[in-house]
Amino acid sequence: MPALVSVKTPPPNATPLRVLLAATENGGSRRPPSPSPSVPRSKPTQRTPDKFGIDESSLENPDLGPFLLKLARDTIASGDNPNKALDYAIRASKSFERCSGPGLELAMSLHVLAAIYSSLGRFEEAVPVLERSIEVTDDALAKFSGCMQLGDTYSMMGRLDRSINCYESGLRIQMEALGDSDPRFAETCRYLAEAHVQAMQLDEAEKLCKKTLEIHKEHSAPASLEEAADRRLMALVCEAKGDYDSALEHLVLASMSMIANGQDNEVAAIDVSIGNIYLSICRFDEAIFAYQKALTVFKSTKGENHPSVASVFIRLADLYYKTGKLRESKSYCENALRIYAKPVPGTTSEEIASGLTEVSAIYEALEETEEALRLLQKAVKLLEDTPGNRSTIAGIEAQMGVMFYMVGRYVDARISFENAVAKLRASGESKSAFFGIVLNQMGLASVQLYRIDEAVKLFEEARKILEQECGPCHLETLGVYSNLAATYDAIGRVEDAIEILEYILKMREEKHGTANPEVDDERKRLAELLKEAGRTRNRKGKSLENLLDARGTKKESAKRWSTFGFRS
Repeated sequence: MPALVSVKTPPPNATPLRVLLAATENGGSRRPPSPSPSVPRSKPTQRTPDKFGIDESSLENPDLGPFLLKLARDTIASGDNPNKALDYAIRASKSFERCSGPGLELAMSLHVLAAIYSSLGRFEEAVPVLERSIEVTDDALAKFSGCMQLGDTYSMMGRLDRSINCYESGLRIQMEALGDSDPRFAETCRYLAEAHVQAMQLDEAEKLCKKTLEIHKEHSAPASLEEAADRRLMALVCEAKGDYDSALEHLVLASMSMIANGQDNEVAAIDVSIGNIYLSICRFDEAIFAYQKALTVFKSTKGENHPSVASVFIRLADLYYKTGKLRESKSYCENALRIYAKPVPGTTSEEIASGLTEVSAIYEALEETEEALRLLQKAVKLLEDTPGNRSTIAGIEAQMGVMFYMVGRYVDARISFENAVAKLRASGESKSAFFGIVLNQMGLASVQLYRIDEAVKLFEEARKILEQECGPCHLETLGVYSNLAATYDAIGRVEDAIEILEYILKMREEKHGTANPEVDDERKRLAELLKEAGRTRNRKGKSLENLLDARGTKKESAKRWSTFGFRS
């Protein structure tokens, strides 16, 4: 049984299309990418008219398809005109369609065509080509390859939800062909797990990581590189879930495997991850030791001005801020910025933007807001506004919005939040908890600008999303309820506001007890509203569904901001 691997979509300026196709044909294994939130993307190019002319009658020649497909591969490999390669690939696909009809040859030519479209940044045109490639063949290898390449394309478009669906389809096809204990199946499991981590779907990622570890323990040598990669990803999942002990255990085992295989730089990267865990649990001396070990290796193997060195400086800056050593913290920030100001060849704009964003967060904590904003603005300029970067840019713009809000620049805050919301919608992330939180923040900015009707709509949408993603009792959800109650009161929907506050108070009393200061604050707010309405508190809790689905009549009323404090 041949290996099931996918034809991976080439990154910008890449030439190894022929190698990728050869790996597919020879049954090589698919190497999963790093689960980084941002990767380089190619610049979209304008469509060019057909300069080479298609003689429709010549497409009937059965020898023409293979010849044109070879020309397309060779043109890409040589770095020649990519539009010329695209023309060859289009004609090859048409020739296969006419001469042999649906089948493996047509599917493979469509894979090449889609890869060229993607290398030109024309992802929207690559999608239907790949969907067609999956339909035209019954060959398991070709179907698997098409699903995985389609998943990669959606990922570059920032459509992580669709990307995951495609990877899952490919995994099912591979499992039917190879079974669920084959090492090649394990590689695809890890690939899918990385996508789930990017989407913060941690339970699904953990299940796949466990399966991958089981397979590699059975089929690989002890302390293999494959097992080390599995454990690093599992550690990432455990850390995100707050299981720091398990995360440390996986990282230590992964480090031992890398040491056994002489992978010094990978050992240093794991030391950084170990330092991050120690920092999270306030074991600062051990974190410093881990970071310094990594720093020594990176400086000796990659040079003192490499982005890896800058990333460790940022970790140390964060650590020293948390331990109250502000001068040392700022010094490490400045060291990192010097490296990003004069990056070594090969450093991507995404790496620099990510580093600037992290340094900005430390400057914000140091209450140097203007410098923090300047760094974020520089990071946004470095990132091209391509589909694959939209989520990253949206995150930066949301952070800028928070900073603008904190310094009272509410117009700028609302604009930043609005830009972030638009990009998240375009990226298919309009159902995520993060999207709900950004909507809540935008609603707060709208309140400050007295755009109350807009704020109500934003809070209501945020409430629906956070109820779904976090649950009605989560602190983020309760914060949105509180803001919604305030805006309802402002537009005259006093009864709705009272009912929401009664629910919030009930939840907070159950969670924190009646003596908690936050509970006392909610109680005072409710008492003031009840006094105005001439009512007493209803101790009989209403169901949340009845509470929030009620729609009162909109009335004009004064904006009583003194009654409510809004929750960010």
